[in-house]
Amino acid sequence: MAIDENKQKALAAALGQIEKQFGKGSIMRLGEDRSMDVETISTGSLSLDIALGAGGLPMGRIVEIYGPESSGKTTLTLQVIAAAQREGKTCAFIDAEHALDPVYARKLGVDIDNLLCSQPDTGRTGA
Repeated sequence: MAIDENKQKALAAALGQIEKQFGKGSIMRLGEDRSMDVETISTGSLSLDIALGAGGLPMGRIVEIYGPESSGKTTLTLQVIAAAQREGKTCAFIDAEHALDPVYARKLGVDIDNLLCSQPDTGRTGA
């Protein structure tokens, strides 16, 4: 299905604006064959970094840590946040379980004064 030239130009301009505002790779055609080097940050666990296949968690992306209660989700997340903050990065924590303990976070090295936090009523609110 061919798109007329004016629509093609408008689409190219819109895609360019999205990439300009949100960064390269923020939007693309699924059929494009282009790979990107995504900056990662270590989880602090070599075996987990290897299992993830990228050497850690991707920077600048939304990452969901999922698992059963008391499996270490929050500790892992806070350790990665602390490491990212040491590199001068800004981090956000969506606390779907309403379980974030600022005292514990600080003990793990998180700069809680500069941590963005959302505690949505539902998962739909936090997305």
